[in-house]
Amino acid sequence: MSLLEGFRTAMASLMANKMRSFLTMLGVIIGVASVIALMSIGRGTQEAVRAQIERVGTNLIFVTPGSLRVGGVAQAPGSASTLTAADARALAELPGVTAVAPVFQTNAQVIVGRSNLRVSVQGVTPEFFAVRNLQVAGGDLLASAHVETGAPVAVLGANVAAQLFPDGDPIGGFVRLNNIPFRVIGVLAPVGGTGFGSPDNQIFVPLSTAVQRLARGGQFRGSEVVSQILIQAESTAAMPAVMEAARSVLRERHRLLDGDDDDFTLISQQDLIQTSAQITGTLTVFLGAIAAISLIVGGIGIMNIMLVSVTERTREIGLRKAVGARRRDILLQFLTEAVTLSGLGGLIGVGLGIGAAQLIRGVQVGTGTLRPVVTGDVITLALTFAVAVGVFFGIYPAARAAALNPIEALRYE
Repeated sequence: MSLLEGFRTAMASLMANKMRSFLTMLGVIIGVASVIALMSIGRGTQEAVRAQIERVGTNLIFVTPGSLRVGGVAQAPGSASTLTAADARALAELPGVTAVAPVFQTNAQVIVGRSNLRVSVQGVTPEFFAVRNLQVAGGDLLASAHVETGAPVAVLGANVAAQLFPDGDPIGGFVRLNNIPFRVIGVLAPVGGTGFGSPDNQIFVPLSTAVQRLARGGQFRGSEVVSQILIQAESTAAMPAVMEAARSVLRERHRLLDGDDDDFTLISQQDLIQTSAQITGTLTVFLGAIAAISLIVGGIGIMNIMLVSVTERTREIGLRKAVGARRRDILLQFLTEAVTLSGLGGLIGVGLGIGAAQLIRGVQVGTGTLRPVVTGDVITLALTFAVAVGVFFGIYPAARAAALNPIEALRYE
């Protein structure tokens, strides 16, 4: 029996019991659709996280105070105030560095009229906006003169501006940060993102003003303490060399001896992207594995129906053998029927899975939006797994049919 003839025979058998065949395929259909939909959600989440990290800036290295490990004990970055503005100035002299932006982070109560908010305030220099790819929607950004004089001026994030000045233009207006008046000189263009760390939800003031007037950050080794230093490298290829040079400079400035743990942490943007890819990749595989369980259940349904079919067609099998059909012909016939069931179910499931992914695109989940990404490898994986399920669960019924004694089969009532 050729494969084409086997497929025709399988289709004739399946069409003879349309409802039963459809119900048998339903498990595979749901399984394939679930695999595609859930894995596309996982891929979409992975792409969204990557885009969010890259939106922060390009070729960035984040320097935070505190070491991940001190004396063999895990620590949290930022556990000690060891970074200073002088460190930032020293790092700006390194080869391969295009810009350095020290940041002093604090929180403040902001009051405008009857509006009263608790916001994240970032003390920054003009380089910060270029490093973070932040654009102004109205007014001006901070300038070097503001930092040098400790001017009480502020640039508002898009959401903060909308909340504090819902009916007017904030440019030229005043906000009170911890009861200190600040003149608004600019509003940032919205960048998206959610949470306390989004620029849309922050206020930016000159670094010197934040340290001296808002939070009294103090000094360390004769220079103002900062919360973080952002280093922008010339290119992605230059980042490893810049990180190594930055580590050497900071260790020397912090008077660390050989064998001492770093009292700072260097994290590159590529490290963040790789870590997020590993986490979201694991999540995607986990979601796909959960959906694949329904495929296995569908395979069990195929085996059950094929066993019933073997029993119902025992006399047919005996007659085929009596007129010359070999064991492998019978085996191929029933195996083809099982694979046809799973294959057709898989194709229908692909269509439903793609449709489901498009249907849930843009749905709000918490503060995020679902943006599934359907890729060819996911479709291929789902279809291959569906066919493999048909082969695996169809072998036993096919072997049982092939092993029937033709004489006993012809006697079967």
